[in-house]
Amino acid sequence: MKLLKEQYVCKRCGYNIIGGYYPESCPFCGVSHENFITAEECSQKYSIVSSKINNKIDRLNSYPKLGFEHSAYCIKIKGKNIWIDCPSTFSKDLEPMDKILFTHPHFLGASNLYRAYYTTFIWIHKKDSELPIASKHPFDKKFEHDFKLEGIEAHIINGHTPGFTFYIFEDVLFICDYFFLREENLILNPYGPAHSTMDGVKRIKEIVKKQNIETVCGYNYVMDYKNWNKKLVSLKNESFATKL
Repeated sequence: MKLLKEQYVCKRCGYNIIGGYYPESCPFCGVSHENFITAEECSQKYSIVSSKINNKIDRLNSYPKLGFEHSAYCIKIKGKNIWIDCPSTFSKDLEPMDKILFTHPHFLGASNLYRAYYTTFIWIHKKDSELPIASKHPFDKKFEHDFKLEGIEAHIINGHTPGFTFYIFEDVLFICDYFFLREENLILNPYGPAHSTMDGVKRIKEIVKKQNIETVCGYNYVMDYKNWNKKLVSLKNESFATKL
């Protein structure tokens, strides 16, 4: 399969611009179009590296680091590969993935290319699929309620985006960028409505305390749950006072 000619990738943030148009600035981070490369160039210059979280989960990253760079995760279940979020780089050197489940639309990455090449099914919350940043991306299922798929639990919490969803598989929590690590502290992602984001934190606490979580997978970190939970307990509303 030849990659789409008119797909571009922002080198500053990694956002994939699809739909056959070339904007003056990146729809996600706002940087000038001079920072764009084609998806073809991106695949030639960047690869996907995999690091093991446990015997069923791998962490996926672009190499070298692409833009803000976020991690995606591959869960191996019953002979299938199910991803949580998607790298910004497209690679034909990966094992086929059955589905990509999204936490929110900021990490759509090159999912449209993986969908076309591997016949992958793309799932995202309906409200997030309707946001401008996601409007040109293809989706196969737009869910509206919590669900369980192949042992993966999906929990919708709203907040950072209208349909933000976190996932749990066995003893691993996939929380994406609802929280950032800054030095030794855990802070809330400040880019979202403060009230509903804090409500989301309450829901997260209620859900995870009933689970036997051992590991937390964030957008750029993997951490022992006990250490992460200590930071969560001490989280303050002041996270919104300082933008990243």
